[in-house]
Amino acid sequence: MTDSSNAGAPFAGLHLGVAYYPEYHRTPRTDRDLSLMSDAGITVIRVGESVWSTWEPRDGDFHLEWLTPVLDAAHARGIRVILGTPTYAVPPWLQVSHPELAGERRTGQRIPWGARQEVDYTHPAFQFYAERVIRQILDRHATHPAVIGFQVDNEPGLELFHNHAVFTRFVRWLKARYTDVATLNEAWGLTYWSHRIDDWAELWRPDGNTFPQYDLAWRTFQAEQTRDFIRWQVQIVDDYRRPEQFVTTCLQYPRRGLDERTVTEPLDVAAGNPYYGVQDHLEIGATKKQPNYWTTTGVPGLIRQADRIWASRQARYLVTETNAQSIGTIDETLPPYPGQLRQIAWTFVSRGAAMIEYWHWHSLPYGAETYWGGVLPHSLEPGRIYTEISQIGADFAAAGVTLDGYRPQADVTLLWSTPSRFALQFQPPFQTDGQADEESYEHLIDAFHRGVVDSGRQARILHVEQAERLVLDSGVEALVRDHPILVAAGTHCLSDAQLAILRQYARAGGHLILTPRSAYADEEARARVATAPAGLDGAAGARYEEFSVIDAEVPVRSSHPALSLTEDASARWWIDGLITTGAQELARYQHPRFGDFPAITTHEFGAGRVTTVGCVPSPALAAALIEWAAPPPLASALITTSAPAITITSGELPTGAVVVTVSNWGWGSAEVRLERAARDLLDTTKHHDGEQVKLDGWGVRVFVFQPGS
Repeated sequence: MTDSSNAGAPFAGLHLGVAYYPEYHRTPRTDRDLSLMSDAGITVIRVGESVWSTWEPRDGDFHLEWLTPVLDAAHARGIRVILGTPTYAVPPWLQVSHPELAGERRTGQRIPWGARQEVDYTHPAFQFYAERVIRQILDRHATHPAVIGFQVDNEPGLELFHNHAVFTRFVRWLKARYTDVATLNEAWGLTYWSHRIDDWAELWRPDGNTFPQYDLAWRTFQAEQTRDFIRWQVQIVDDYRRPEQFVTTCLQYPRRGLDERTVTEPLDVAAGNPYYGVQDHLEIGATKKQPNYWTTTGVPGLIRQADRIWASRQARYLVTETNAQSIGTIDETLPPYPGQLRQIAWTFVSRGAAMIEYWHWHSLPYGAETYWGGVLPHSLEPGRIYTEISQIGADFAAAGVTLDGYRPQADVTLLWSTPSRFALQFQPPFQTDGQADEESYEHLIDAFHRGVVDSGRQARILHVEQAERLVLDSGVEALVRDHPILVAAGTHCLSDAQLAILRQYARAGGHLILTPRSAYADEEARARVATAPAGLDGAAGARYEEFSVIDAEVPVRSSHPALSLTEDASARWWIDGLITTGAQELARYQHPRFGDFPAITTHEFGAGRVTTVGCVPSPALAAALIEWAAPPPLASALITTSAPAITITSGELPTGAVVVTVSNWGWGSAEVRLERAARDLLDTTKHHDGEQVKLDGWGVRVFVFQPGS
């Protein structure tokens, strides 16, 4: 259960953890493993979620005692345990006995067995067996004093299930939502291409669907199935847990069948599995391609993952998996440079993490993840990674409970819209290598988020529905107060009520920044029959009729002395042909055709302002825009630097103290200046009284500034 005094964290202090699988060892070594963990300052392990066939090797034959020595040994060393439910990896006997449980990626085409998450977890037979094994495990181990919480399932939402029963349930869901086929025909525009239906039985399967409106409903329904599955498991755990024990699930945020805001609603704390490119990927300013779709590249990408986990519940969170050594297949091997693990851990903490847990304790000698390196290498002997993680353990011990109640600060807020993400995956506006890019929405978000980071400021991500709830509960003035600069990056699908909130926000004194695809469609993903940006063109003092993809970057030059642009400021991927109707022009394209249009405009509206960006900005353009739009960074009154490789993140404590984390993302040393007296959180022997402080390459420092210091 969460402790409200700790702002979402389920326990006091910072915790360091690993996923631990003693059952994967070829020879027993639990005592040695746990002693090494204790020596390294590891305080939490996660166990049990991957091995249903170990818990139940045959139908109804439960083997529950193998975990008891692990729990006892952990408890003896003061190590806490998060106990997982094993429902994402189904045992062979179940798929042999019930092949009908296999999920279908297309209608009638079962997912081949041999990996994980192949099963349709909405199937009643699956839920019968899953509930049975969950209850057996919890009945035996939930009361163990080492167990502080539970992780239900693992990275849910991987698949979109096309099974017959799922589709049948989808049709019932549509009936409840639209009442009758006439309403559905109108809502989805099914007159087009002769798709009007006269009976629910005529609704076609999603496999060949071409309607964006259908796809958005299908994706929304699938996300609800994921949410309901997690909620169902939480309700089972509720029958066994003690009041102080928490429940979470770990999320892989790019999952297609996932809405991270709704799936975390039944949980006590959000938890995520952020993976990222290391080595040169983390050198400041790096533009290396991301290693694969579930990792990020660059320092802004790393920070964006942290900000997105925070956004799930707008509260502190757990990192349940992240890079230890290399993550991925052997051809993607990238162990972190010395120092990177420490600065990454503190970056996550500075953006709201209460626990950093590594995947995983020991590198495996077999299986698909043989080369997903753990804290220990294949030799199982402690090496450099173990030593560096031990340093993090010492850091967390030194910090103690100082960060309880910590809340990261933010200078700029980015709106997140899951319906828009779904819609722009189905109809991607951008191209990569000549192909429609299904990550177009993420590219839009990342362009502006990177602009915030590169400008030396900090971002917060706020779901559109969370903004709507804040306004309903506390009025639009609260949205302006808490989020004075609001970037509606790619908020493609907005209801009339949500559009009204954005207008009210600007009129009440907020600075609203619109981007390509903002306010173009309604909640059904229908293009609005209105001047774009729909419902906001008057407030923006600008409109557009034309838009175009672009194959190459188009230079952007300043039209106003307040906006200072460098030569590398440019437009990427997309241009809206903005036409001013009262707005002031800030920048213009340098191009024989697109030079007819301003790139950025701004317009006073009521007590606030609406700025319209007609392109996806390059890093230089995005950073310059944020520097123009935002006041000096919140942390700049405490720490300043001219070193380009430095990032500064900060947060507040309930006492009013401010904690500032400084990272040097590069090989050379760098300096920052402390403008006020501060305590060194990681070295209690040091107290700084306003001075220059050096950071070595890939170094990190954490300072505590007392209120009024």
